[in-house]
Amino acid sequence: MTNIDYDIVVIGGSITGYQAALSATRLHAKVALIISADFSHNYNLNYQYILSEISQITQKYYNLANLGIYEKNIQLNPESLNLNKGLLYANAVAKNINQINSAENLAAQGVDIIVGNGQFQSAPQLSFTVNERRLYSRTYLLANGSHPLIPNISGLDTIKYLTLANIWQSLEKTTLPENWVIIGGVPQSIEIAQVLARCGCQVTLIVKYSSILPSLDAEIAKLLTAQLEIDGVRILTQTQVTQVRQIDHKKWVQAGNQAIETDEIFICAGQQPNLEDLNLPAVGVKWHQHRLVVNEKLQTTNHRIYACGDVLGGYDIQSIGNYEANIAVKNALFFPKLKVNYEFVPWGIYSQPRVAQVGLTEKQAKNQYSQKQVLVFKQYFKTATAAQIQAEITGVCKLVVLENGKILGCSILGIAAEELINLISLAISQNMKIQYLAKLSPIYPSFSEILMEIAREWHRQRINQNHTFSELLLSFFNYRRDWNL
Repeated sequence: MTNIDYDIVVIGGSITGYQAALSATRLHAKVALIISADFSHNYNLNYQYILSEISQITQKYYNLANLGIYEKNIQLNPESLNLNKGLLYANAVAKNINQINSAENLAAQGVDIIVGNGQFQSAPQLSFTVNERRLYSRTYLLANGSHPLIPNISGLDTIKYLTLANIWQSLEKTTLPENWVIIGGVPQSIEIAQVLARCGCQVTLIVKYSSILPSLDAEIAKLLTAQLEIDGVRILTQTQVTQVRQIDHKKWVQAGNQAIETDEIFICAGQQPNLEDLNLPAVGVKWHQHRLVVNEKLQTTNHRIYACGDVLGGYDIQSIGNYEANIAVKNALFFPKLKVNYEFVPWGIYSQPRVAQVGLTEKQAKNQYSQKQVLVFKQYFKTATAAQIQAEITGVCKLVVLENGKILGCSILGIAAEELINLISLAISQNMKIQYLAKLSPIYPSFSEILMEIAREWHRQRINQNHTFSELLLSFFNYRRDWNL
């Protein structure tokens, strides 16, 4: 019988992999983290922080302009926004955060860090071989992330284009191209399209769906589309890109029946899981197209191998990856009883204004329940004092609930959306009904009052619809007034 080296071996240098290894070692497990020698797949260690910082910098300029605080000779253009300086600042923030999540810090906490490319072996028993060393573990966790998915477009292999793996390095080295075509409808393509447009670029965003983001609430998607168009992004929905060409130092994109001339093409159509070189078929791990096959406990078709994060397929969203890592690690180390439940896991888009969502959308709720059972409440940011003070009045908070007050979901477009959605996420996870939100006594002014106002509106509607109770209240106060006399 071969000795077991580890309780869990985490494969992948993604942020999700780092979080998984850290969680396991904090539970006093013996952990190894395999970091691929191919660092080209590690772009996701910092691009989300860069997007967040850059979008906030551009928003500060816009707020100053709207308030008339700009000097007369300053215009909103690439020079005034200075993308290069913004990237420099954002990269500094990213480096600080990456240092916190560094391999050195993990090693100091007891994680064995192994750098190299490896693969699974099935004989004589399940193991993972890296640097000619066989690692034997009770369980294994795939957290090795993904790389940009390149669509099958005629001529794409004959020209240069950018992806999430190289766009930031490219922007730091070259003058910002004036014209851009962005292919793909995912959160990152929306974020980057807006940043480039606010830096003075001409941007065309091409999406094959009827909406810029199919998983987003339809009303919020329309508001976000309107904001992007105000910022100067030209959006083509339900449009397929069939070919690209390079003609006289210019790139051409055939989108539907339109031929678009551009300086730069950015491909952001989704992610491809890093699965090819792991020898997964030999150990019975299956995947279909761009998705790894896992059950609700995040076990692959080999019950000793788990997976989490964007290696599963789908959007590359860190909040979901971290949630999955927590479930997978506990199931791998102990008895596999925990099941994933995405109903209370929030996600967002680093747009301006921010977009955040959790649970069911209005359409999903009405498909799952009868329309009479589903109630939708909205509160606009322009009514909030905090939004008025910060000149950030564009936005809406949309809460979807059942008649009994159970919260089904929430979609928000507006400043601090990422913070507000966390409160709703907590409420859903703890089965708190909407009436509990009315008990909030938020600091004034703060954006949390938006949630409190929605809860109050639910109370008002309940009272108004219950005619017997309304009449009872009227009779009670009439009696009290007469009695006091």
